[in-house]
Amino acid sequence: MAFLGRSLHRSNPPRFLQKRHNSIKALQAAFRDPSSPLYLAPGTEGPASPDELLQETESEPEAEALSFNKLLKQGRAKLVQAGFHSPSIWEQPITWGDQDSFQHVNNVHYVRFFESSRIRWMTDLGHRLGGPARTEALLKGKGISLIIKSLTVNYRRPVTYPDTLLVSHKPIPPPSPSPSESSHDPACLYLTSSAFSVNQQAFVAHCNEVLVWYDYEKLRKCVPGEEYHSAVWEPFTWDA
Repeated sequence: MAFLGRSLHRSNPPRFLQKRHNSIKALQAAFRDPSSPLYLAPGTEGPASPDELLQETESEPEAEALSFNKLLKQGRAKLVQAGFHSPSIWEQPITWGDQDSFQHVNNVHYVRFFESSRIRWMTDLGHRLGGPARTEALLKGKGISLIIKSLTVNYRRPVTYPDTLLVSHKPIPPPSPSPSESSHDPACLYLTSSAFSVNQQAFVAHCNEVLVWYDYEKLRKCVPGEEYHSAVWEPFTWDA
């Protein structure tokens, strides 16, 4: 009986050997699985040591960053080709919370995105008018500044997280007056803006805005004069 018991005991390998055997089988299965990051195609050789595999894994984020920067540069070039001024381009990272139950960025958020871009454009305008003091006056409603009258957003593509939008503004000529109007209001400034998806490499939304020049000291709309008109159009080729 003792001999029989000893034989049964020897037929079961120690637990650490079983664990090692199972680990090797799992590793071999990962090498054969095309969906595994450890997959080795037939005829190829794996890393000589685990350190080489670790180095390859660590280099992946660097490659992703290089790829994103390339897409970002291409996106900025597309906006410039569309007539936007490069220093006024606003980068808007998309957060997970920007999405709604339909799993894409909620349409309401675009109004805020375009607002951020408009403030970036006004900051650039302030610098052309004379520097930080003029920029602060524009953004804080001191003296002559701008208030928004209306905006219209046209949606072209859904956007999902993660992504980054490039958004920019530029002035456009006033539209032709309607039959009931003799001319457009000279206190109005017309802007158009676009949002470009870095991941999709495509325009995802456009916005048309009507702003009004406003004198905060006199509390009424105004016609600001040639200084402001020239600063608005300075970076663009259209001759007003």
